[in-house]
Amino acid sequence: MILSVSRRTDIPAFFSEWFFQRLQEGYACVRNPRNPRQVSRVSLHPELVDGIVFWTKDPSRMLPKLDLLDGYHYYFQITITGYDTSVEPHLAPKEEIIASFQELARRVGKTRTIWRYDPIIITKTLNKDFHLRQFTRLASALADSTDKCVISFVDLYRKTTRNTRSLGPLMMDKESVLDVAEGLAHLAQRFGLSLEACSEQIDLTPLGIRPGKCIDNALIAKIRSQPLQISRDKHQREDCNCVSSVDLGAYNTCAHGCIYCYANFSPKSVQENLARYNPLSPLLCSEIGPTDSITERRGQRPLPTFPDLF
Repeated sequence: MILSVSRRTDIPAFFSEWFFQRLQEGYACVRNPRNPRQVSRVSLHPELVDGIVFWTKDPSRMLPKLDLLDGYHYYFQITITGYDTSVEPHLAPKEEIIASFQELARRVGKTRTIWRYDPIIITKTLNKDFHLRQFTRLASALADSTDKCVISFVDLYRKTTRNTRSLGPLMMDKESVLDVAEGLAHLAQRFGLSLEACSEQIDLTPLGIRPGKCIDNALIAKIRSQPLQISRDKHQREDCNCVSSVDLGAYNTCAHGCIYCYANFSPKSVQENLARYNPLSPLLCSEIGPTDSITERRGQRPLPTFPDLF
């Protein structure tokens, strides 16, 4: 079993206390987003967790607690873009996030620190020159701390289109996407970075950008020094190559406030959920209620019989 921590929110940035409490207690509970009364109980024992994939825009709060991950195999995906507060209003200064990325790589090795430059938004202002300039600036700071950069272009969901209106008309046509991608591919090669694309419908392989796999069993196998065969996640989009994982997050709980976010439905929902945050609860930003139905997560191996789990 691979844990995704998390596609739905930024657990390392905001809820690391909750996450490490769950590791200590040996389990976490997760609501089904489509049926909130259905709750899965997920074992977090190291013998049952093949790997952990952390997704974050700011790993700084994890740095003092890395020793608590001893016994687990993991890697980080860290999103750092060139956008300012008009797009990402509540992030720490990018220089601080870069420094945390560099420190994390020093601590765990650059194989386990992956840079994400995404989502790429193309407008009259956020044009090719903007992205090449920002990518160059960031790559020069991060190239010694990672082997790989993952890119994706913003998905034009109705909510995303509405929330990005302040940036001006989006220019996400195929020609513009290929033009920006080609420029980034040349820069990645210059900085010695492998460039991969996340869930892109447009084929970027002729530019030297191969399709990526954010939940990557091959990378976890490399970190574990042990083969790991896990099937593709059939619940993700058709263009997604990720293997199956269990996500511990909850939607409408990320306080970064990025205007391109698909995981927050409204600022009001986020505020209401954050007010419920209890680091001692088995559920993130929620509590077990009398009408909840709790089931053991299917597909996880049985717990070992020895008593000293922690």
